[in-house]
Amino acid sequence: MDSHPSLTGRSIGNSNRSSLDLGHSSSSSHSSLTKSISDASSQSLSSILNNPHVGKSGVYGTDASWVGWWSSSSTSVSPSEFSPVASAKLPGSDLTRSDFNTYISSISDSHNRFEDIINHTKEEESSELDQERHVSGLASCLREVPSLYFKEDFALEDGATFRSACPFSSLNENLALQEKLSQYLDVVEMHLVKEISVRSDSFFEAQGQLEDLNVKIVEGCRRIRDLKETIRVIDRSLVDSARRIQELSSTRVNMLELQRKLRVILYVNQALTALKLFVASADCAGALDITDDLQNLLAGDELTGLHCFRHLRDHVTISIDSINSILTAEFMRISIHNTGEIDVLILSSAKKRGSISSNGETGDEVKLEEEDTSTLCDRLLPLVIGLLRTAKFPSILRMYREALTSEMKNAIKNAVAELLPILVARSLESDFSHGERSVDVDGGGLSLASKLRTLSSEAFVNLLTAIFRIVQAHLVRASEVKKAIEWILCNIDGHYAADSVAAAIAVGAVAAESAQESGFQSGQLVSSPLGSLTSKTPSLQRKSSDATNLMNMSRNFRADVLRENTEAVFAACEVTHARWAKLLGVRALLHPKLKLQEFMSIYDLTQEFITVTEKIGGRLGSSIRGTLQSQAKAFVDSQHEARMTKLKAVLDQETWDEIDVPEEFQSIISSLFASQELISGKGTEDQSTESRNEKSESSEGAAVSNAQVKSTVKASVSSVTNNQSNQKAHGKSNLFYQGVGYHMVNCGLILLKMLSEYIDMNNSLPALSSEIVLRVVEVLRFFNTRTCQLVLGAGAMQVSGLKSIKAKHLALASQVIDFTYTIIPESRRIMFSKVPEARKPLLSVDIDKVAQDYRVHRDEIYTKLVQIMRERLLAHLHGLPKVVEGWNRPPDTNKQTKEFAWPLTREVGYLHRVLSETLHEADVQAIFRQVILIIHTQTSQTLANLEISSPEAKKRLKLHVELILKCIRSLPSDNTNQPGIPNWGQLDEFFAQHFREEEEEEGGGQAE
Repeated sequence: MDSHPSLTGRSIGNSNRSSLDLGHSSSSSHSSLTKSISDASSQSLSSILNNPHVGKSGVYGTDASWVGWWSSSSTSVSPSEFSPVASAKLPGSDLTRSDFNTYISSISDSHNRFEDIINHTKEEESSELDQERHVSGLASCLREVPSLYFKEDFALEDGATFRSACPFSSLNENLALQEKLSQYLDVVEMHLVKEISVRSDSFFEAQGQLEDLNVKIVEGCRRIRDLKETIRVIDRSLVDSARRIQELSSTRVNMLELQRKLRVILYVNQALTALKLFVASADCAGALDITDDLQNLLAGDELTGLHCFRHLRDHVTISIDSINSILTAEFMRISIHNTGEIDVLILSSAKKRGSISSNGETGDEVKLEEEDTSTLCDRLLPLVIGLLRTAKFPSILRMYREALTSEMKNAIKNAVAELLPILVARSLESDFSHGERSVDVDGGGLSLASKLRTLSSEAFVNLLTAIFRIVQAHLVRASEVKKAIEWILCNIDGHYAADSVAAAIAVGAVAAESAQESGFQSGQLVSSPLGSLTSKTPSLQRKSSDATNLMNMSRNFRADVLRENTEAVFAACEVTHARWAKLLGVRALLHPKLKLQEFMSIYDLTQEFITVTEKIGGRLGSSIRGTLQSQAKAFVDSQHEARMTKLKAVLDQETWDEIDVPEEFQSIISSLFASQELISGKGTEDQSTESRNEKSESSEGAAVSNAQVKSTVKASVSSVTNNQSNQKAHGKSNLFYQGVGYHMVNCGLILLKMLSEYIDMNNSLPALSSEIVLRVVEVLRFFNTRTCQLVLGAGAMQVSGLKSIKAKHLALASQVIDFTYTIIPESRRIMFSKVPEARKPLLSVDIDKVAQDYRVHRDEIYTKLVQIMRERLLAHLHGLPKVVEGWNRPPDTNKQTKEFAWPLTREVGYLHRVLSETLHEADVQAIFRQVILIIHTQTSQTLANLEISSPEAKKRLKLHVELILKCIRSLPSDNTNQPGIPNWGQLDEFFAQHFREEEEEEGGGQAE
């Protein structure tokens, strides 16, 4: 055997061990097994290898059985025959199959499934049985023969193996071992014969099939020889002539193809020669036509395999690069380099003294020689078409953008370099002439930034104006180029070159798309889309798809060109914005300290520059707007800080004395407020009275709305002039607003001037109006708070050196506060005209709060005046009991009167005189209404508590009360409780109760 069975097979055989066993069983079984094996082995092994079906003897007939050949006996026992049992008729035997149809139909599905399961199980068992039969022979062999003889390394030369196989213990055992080995050999041979016999039918069948196949192969070879002979005869008689004709026709086609190739070679050679001439003569259109043809040839297979044209692609690429260089140089020359003469004209005009005014307006407008737009379009048309055909126009426009921005930078740099020394010299010369400073005019050693800071505001405006004009000239030129390109690309319909532009855009679009997809470098060759579309004959759907794709690519390519064209102009505007912002940034520390007019000249010029450049560029410039806004805010903050410092110093030095109002401040009122409010042809006296009455009501605590303030009748300019003249005749001149005069002190006039300056800033800087309103609120709040501290809080006694705070000081402070409170609504209306609607509610709250503070402050001053008079009255009433005690002696009447009533009435009269000269009549009436009420109440209560025992004391008391009532009658007040008796009160009732009855009695006695 080729290989020995493994231990695994032996274990399988052991698990299926049959009754036949090689173990040491009984001697009878051992002897019978030996006999059967020896009988079977006596047959020749070679005899069974012959096919039993082809033998001639009866032994090998078709009915011969291999099983019979193996069996030792051919006798068979026939089964015994049994007679049939007599059947008796059983109950229910008369039933038929139709009686069970219902039952069968109910169980048919289940029975079918059961049969399927049984059949499947039988098939599995049969397959397993076949496998077991196949393995059983070898397994039985492995069970009978020890495993030692099936080891792969079995060799008797090995001592251990030999001792295991042949122990040689005794002669009898050796004989028995030899017999056992013979039995092992017979068992193996017998099982091999069985395995071969099982497969012999397959062997013989395969052998028969091979013999049949051999016969068929021989027959096929014979037929092939006959067919070849037939074909040879047909070839010789029919095909040779036709094949000759076909060979000649093929040769003719090859010759024609060769001729066409030679013509292509000749055309390419001539095209290269012409291309060199066109490039040398700068005929870009003709050169591009040739390059398009060569590109189409290279894109196809016409030149494939021609060694002579291996460098043609490189030649075409170099030629296209040369054409691009020529077109780019010419485009740059036309677009940019023609603006140098304009810069020279502007600079020469700016160098002339007085050519540029202080506000930035040019005295002599430079005439720019701009070529006609149509001429520019005609000059740019062939260049644009050529650059579109090479698909280089977007990249050329990017180069144009860089060149344009560089040109703008150089133009501004040259302008600063040429004008700055002249302007510095003029500034220093002007400063020296005014005696402000003495500096070396040469200015050597100063940096550019230092020179810019040395310039006066007027000189700096002149420099910015010149730069503005230069930038404007360059941007106008760039804008014309942009418009020309847009016209060529978008609005050329009906022009003779419209088809050329469309074809150029299509070629450029395909080239750009191919370059983007393949990622090649610039200069790669792309065939014309028109040639590629017409060179093939695709289906109608393919043609429609190609046309749609070409249209989309053309649209995208045109959009890219237009975007780069727009970006070029915008980039130039951005550069000019950055340079302008840099110039402003150098002087960032100086601009907040300028006057409003000087700063506004720079601000307005910058705003005009931004407007013009943004209109040309088409977008907003964020950088320069941010710089201008920051400098404007710094200017407002600096001005506000300076004014706050000045206002604090003025308030600290204020002596609260009335001053004459200069005409300048009345002009401020007229320019800011009166021109909005004055109505000619109306009376003023009654209106002034009415307004004073309204103000008096507000001083008592009633809230006055903005509508009420605005409803006061306005005075005409003529009436204001008359009132001013009358005031000058009587003394100090007043400040008139809405027909009402106000006595002013120095700090009030300063505050008015500051408010006018803030309003001017608000009108000039509308973008910062919200910030300015907040600053105004801060100034008003500070002025009100500080005034309250200095006057009501008596802080002026420590700061200004006042010995005391008098009623005159309080009255003047109330006039300033009242005037400020009156102009707040109109100031708000003027400033809110520039404030955004979103900020107005918050700012209105702040302003209303400040106005309320001013009204409360004014009322507190009025209350303070009343309180002062009350304190003086209480002081006099406190000493009245002692005075009454001395009235028992007969004193002089006048002397006795001076002890109580005369000092009191003198102080009241002084207060009346001071307030009447300073405050408005309505305010004076409101104050003295409260003073009179206090005098009536306090005096009558004190007199009622006095114990007057003598008629002389009562008489003197009557004289004092009469003097007080006479003073009360002379005071201004609108309180009239009794008809014809002004200022009637409790003191009148006390006098009538205690002294009128006595007078009546005395009068009756005298009558009797």
